[in-house]
Amino acid sequence: MARSGAFVTGAGGALGRAIAGRLAADGLDVAVLDVDAAGIAGTVKVVEQAGGRALPLTVDLRDADAIEAAVATTEKELGGIEVLVNNAAVYPSRPFLDVPLTEYDDVVTVNQRAYWVAAQAATRRMVPAGGGAIVNIASLTMHGVLPDLAAYVSTKGAALALTRALARELGPHGIRVNAVSPGAFPTAAEEIHANPEAYNQYVLDQQALKRRGTPEELAAVVSFLTGPDSSFVTGQCVEVNGGWVMA
Repeated sequence: MARSGAFVTGAGGALGRAIAGRLAADGLDVAVLDVDAAGIAGTVKVVEQAGGRALPLTVDLRDADAIEAAVATTEKELGGIEVLVNNAAVYPSRPFLDVPLTEYDDVVTVNQRAYWVAAQAATRRMVPAGGGAIVNIASLTMHGVLPDLAAYVSTKGAALALTRALARELGPHGIRVNAVSPGAFPTAAEEIHANPEAYNQYVLDQQALKRRGTPEELAAVVSFLTGPDSSFVTGQCVEVNGGWVMA
């Protein structure tokens, strides 16, 4: 049976790009969402190289109406939404006592509210279609392993809570909802650390596997959770962190 479309937020970054490319290889056409047009262009190439059709959408996730419009466009252009991956996030780093409320509100808007808005818009299409799969990207930081990321960490905890709530409520509609919790993958996010070499060594010291993971390894888990081999899996969080945290 022909598959329809996937909707991936934050698809212009390293993790989102790998996820979009893997879903294309799995037979899905992919709506590539990001606020960064250059990042989108790079991901479009990856999706097309994997054999999929890419739908580039420049969207600021702070705009709920823009998210809804992007979902509607995806349904129209790709013939439906079978998969939603909520991946986009912002991650300002500063001590908790120094975080201004405006910054906290922005992190919640992008990392938490946008997940809700995208999930609600997508499931309104998935329900009449008879089902679908949602993956929310959480984070290793939920386990309290790094300081100065309280706003980001709180939203990633919320992503996991939302995953469980939606899995329970949407299961009767044939919609599976799971989370993936990435460890410290080498992406642009590491620019928040003052000494990259020291941080790299710190990561390796924490992990059971003494190498850095690749975005493609994370994408493989998302592929499993959105594909037929996980047809009886919902409400779960898969830790992909090289054995840093074993939960």
